[in-house]
Amino acid sequence: MKLVTAVVKPEQADNVKKALNKIGIQGLTMSDVKGYGRQKGHTEFYRGSEYEVAFLPKTKLEIATSSKKLKAVLEAIQKAAKTGNIGDGKIFVTSLTEVIRIRTGEKGEKAL
Repeated sequence: MKLVTAVVKPEQADNVKKALNKIGIQGLTMSDVKGYGRQKGHTEFYRGSEYEVAFLPKTKLEIATSSKKLKAVLEAIQKAAKTGNIGDGKIFVTSLTEVIRIRTGEKGEKAL
């Protein structure tokens, strides 16, 4: 079992969700987050004053999946989130040692 964490542009999050639904992923967690990478934020003007925006808005998606579906999940996220511009995001994959569905007590892949 794997936990896929994708940090994407907020405007791409809905596309990623739809792409994951098409391949049979039924659940994910979505959070609004802020961060920066290589672009190091940007400069904006407000009422004639210039100021630096160091942390840019991003959306973090977390998807628990079986190892069998991992490749399809990664491909769906990449295809749906890619704009070709700086700041498209990153995907992190970590191993899950245990998953438990609280309501039923199911464990492992049955809990996904």
